[in-house]
Amino acid sequence: MSQMATDDSMSDDVFEDDTLRAPAQSAQRSTPSPTGYRDYHPPAVTPSRTQDDDDVIIHKTILLGDSGVGKTSLLVQFETGKFQAGNFSATVGIGFTNKVVTVDGVKVKLQIWDTAGQERFRSVTHAYYRDAHALLLLYDVTNKISFDNIRAWLGEIREYAQDDVVIMLLGNKSDSGLERAVRREEGQRLAREYQVSFMETSAKTGLNVEAAFAHVARSLVAKANPVDPSRLAVRAQPTQEQRSSCPPCS
Repeated sequence: MSQMATDDSMSDDVFEDDTLRAPAQSAQRSTPSPTGYRDYHPPAVTPSRTQDDDDVIIHKTILLGDSGVGKTSLLVQFETGKFQAGNFSATVGIGFTNKVVTVDGVKVKLQIWDTAGQERFRSVTHAYYRDAHALLLLYDVTNKISFDNIRAWLGEIREYAQDDVVIMLLGNKSDSGLERAVRREEGQRLAREYQVSFMETSAKTGLNVEAAFAHVARSLVAKANPVDPSRLAVRAQPTQEQRSSCPPCS
C-alpha cells in the first residue's frame, strides 16, 4: 500500500502516541437516523464534487472488521458524538452516512460505509473495496480472534482494493481495561509490518474517534496534494491515566 512511508522513514507517532492531542478541527454533522446510518445500496462511488459545495469532494470510506468489533458504534459516535448503549444486532448488508470534516483548512467529505463483518457477507463487501478511497480496519482489543483475523482482512484488501487506498488499523474498545486481550504494542507491530497507520479507539468514551477520521481525511488530502510525510503523524488523545501521570501530556 503506497499511502505510508517505509518503516525507516516513518515518524514514530504515525502509530498511536497517547501523549499527543487530536488536532483542532470542525465538522458538519448530518442528522442521524435511528440506527446511526442510512441503509442504501447505490452504484459505485467515485471521487466527485457535491452539489451544495463545489469545493468539497466525496471520498468513499469503508469500516471493515469482524462482526462485533464496534464498527456501527464507532460510526454512531463519530456522527452524533454519543455512545448508543446496548448491543446492535449484527449489521446486515451495507449502510452509509456522509460527514464533512475540516482538516488543515480543507473540507473533506467522507461517505462512510458500515459493512457486515460476518463471513457470509464477504462477497458483498468485496464489491465495495474496488472504488474505496479509505479503509478503517477494526479489531476488538478484548477479542484476540478479531485481531488474529486482521491479516486475512489485509489480504482481501490487497486483492480487491486500489493500490493507493488509505488504510488505518483501529484497536477498538480500548476502555475495557482488565478485559483487554490484545496489547497496544501488538497492534503497533502489525501496523508497522503492513505499513499502515494505527490508533486505539473507544466508541464508548469517544477516545480517538474524531482523531482517527481526521487522520484519514488528512491522508486523503495529502494523497491528492503530496506533502512532507511528517505532517501525516497521527495525533491521538491522551488517556486519563497519562494526563495524570505524564507531565508532557498536560
